[in-house]
Amino acid sequence: MDVPFWMYLVVMGIVFSAFMVYKTGKEEKQIEDEIIEREGEVYMKRLEQEREEKQSVEKSMGV
Repeated sequence: MDVPFWMYLVVMGIVFSAFMVYKTGKEEKQIEDEIIEREGEVYMKRLEQEREEKQSVEKSMGV
């Protein structure tokens, strides 16, 4: 059975495409995780500032 040469190119293209999808997905997940971590740090800093402000107000009121 003779397989045309272009069929090999098609199969190689499919394999390459699958590899690139995997690689790109992995990179995007890493970038997304970094963004989420930075947003979480900003949120935690804001919570800490609010907690400190609340404690300072309570101390000044004598509660």
